[in-house]
Amino acid sequence: MQTLTLTLLQTATHWHDPARNRAHFETLLDQVPSASQLVVLPEMFSTGFTMDSATVAETMGGATVNWMLEQAQQRQKVLCGSLVIKEQGQFFNRMLWVQPNGEMQIYDKGHLFRMAGEDEHYSEGTRRVVVDFQGWRICLSVCYDLRFPVWLRNDQKYDLLLCVANWPEARRDIWQTLLRARAVENQAFCAGVNIIGTDGAGVVYGGGSAVYHGDGKVLVDPEEHLSKQRIITQTLDLAELDTMRSSFPVALDADAFALK
Repeated sequence: MQTLTLTLLQTATHWHDPARNRAHFETLLDQVPSASQLVVLPEMFSTGFTMDSATVAETMGGATVNWMLEQAQQRQKVLCGSLVIKEQGQFFNRMLWVQPNGEMQIYDKGHLFRMAGEDEHYSEGTRRVVVDFQGWRICLSVCYDLRFPVWLRNDQKYDLLLCVANWPEARRDIWQTLLRARAVENQAFCAGVNIIGTDGAGVVYGGGSAVYHGDGKVLVDPEEHLSKQRIITQTLDLAELDTMRSSFPVALDADAFALK
């Protein structure tokens, strides 16, 4: 498949209220264009970015995971986003990639945001995850991961970097800069979805969801999606990306190192 149509759901979330959030996202899913193959929900979309992991955590057999499975199957679209999961006595900020056929891949956030105490309430992931989807290779990431280019380094193994986030309005310029930088340095499409509104911890979010081409070109302008609920759909062309990589093969001069 040469093209991929994805939809980013930018919205406010309801603090510590998974049932209300699931209902809200269902209304948004009803508005997603039929042509969209992939729908991206924000970080911790069922609860907001909370440090109260012990109170809000669900299991992999819980209501929100089952809801994602049902919605993906019903709508025949891949659904992804992160939520709080408890597993073997640990808590994870876990990004799920859920396919219509029920297959699922998971990515546990690799970099925990210590300034909010996330490292004290969650366990960090230890492996990067790249999923294969109809000829596309898609790297999964969550919010603070975006600041770590070595973790997200593209050793010619992915075509699209997805980042789901609760990125505060106070650092909006950094969000935009890092999304674009990760696209350019990795010669890959980069798409980031953020939330809006004020959460239960008093943090203000300004949205600014965006999509960038591997050459840095703005495909979805974050400045057009500030502080408003948005259903953002964009089609990406893999052949166009491959042509750019072939004519300007930066990866051939990449430094020789590998993650452990």
